Amino acid sequence: MSLFSKPKVLVTGGAGFIGSHQVDALIANDYNVLVVDDLSNGDEKNLNPKAKFYRVDIRSEEKMEEIFRHERPEYVFHFAAQANVNHSVKDPIFDADVNIMGSLNLLELSLAYKIKKIMFSSTGGALYGDAEILPTPEDYPTEPMSPYGIAKLTVEKYLRFYFEQFGLEYGINRYANVYGPRQNAKGEAGVISIFIEKMMKELQPVIHGDGHQTRDYVFVGDVVRANMLVFESEAVDTYNVGTGRQTTVNEIFNLIKETIGSSAVERHTDDFSGQAVSCLSNEKINRDFGWQPEVSLEEGIEKTVEWFSRDR
Repeated sequence: MSLFSKPKVLVTGGAGFIGSHQVDALIANDYNVLVVDDLSNGDEKNLNPKAKFYRVDIRSEEKMEEIFRHERPEYVFHFAAQANVNHSVKDPIFDADVNIMGSLNLLELSLAYKIKKIMFSSTGGALYGDAEILPTPEDYPTEPMSPYGIAKLTVEKYLRFYFEQFGLEYGINRYANVYGPRQNAKGEAGVISIFIEKMMKELQPVIHGDGHQTRDYVFVGDVVRANMLVFESEAVDTYNVGTGRQTTVNEIFNLIKETIGSSAVERHTDDFSGQAVSCLSNEKINRDFGWQPEVSLEEGIEKTVEWFSRDR
């Protein structure tokens, strides 16, 4: 990947939260970038002006084939997804159509047009569930409990099939709970962005359950850096990308409250039936690439609050 050859990279979901940060990083590293996004979740405001943008649904075989044929990308980052876990439970057929069939369309085109490597944005917590080993390593049994998690695992298995059968190289990164600037506080957003927006608008945030449920919160910049390390390596493998640190929802609430200077008080509801714990081991990616999170939760929340302040 010579600095002067400027390889062409296609990024699906490149107007979305994580995808747009990935586009910025690729452009900063002198790649030519194509963005494919139907803007169902993404925002044109997130688009890097140096990227070429196609407003296309990844399920469109004809339009996607036209992009591959005309642009001839060498690499693919795949972020586009139906990412709402609750919606996947309500409408598993739609979830499978986007997350499985859309991904298969991309894999078939990647094979036909000789893509050198495809990077897949997967999930950690939704695959491992309430794991008995914390932080949870990559070889822990995967028993997803939502159609969203099932779809992510299915695409992982397809990627391994395409590599073993056809030699299509891949990198799979399983993210913990990613947060940071550009995260949409509407729909299936992380609790951090929801709490920030509520408190900044002087609205009452609601904590589901007792708030003792834990998550592993990883800053988007650290995720993008992990993606670049795996992408620019010869590794064909699966990696967790998380901090290895558990934080309760109550702790998140109070940290955001302190950062903003909000007068909001904790208000709980009884309707929590989700995952109790989630925390990913990053030993493997640290061993192979020296990656570890650089942005602390406190610093990351400050950066996110600052972005929400500017974006209002």
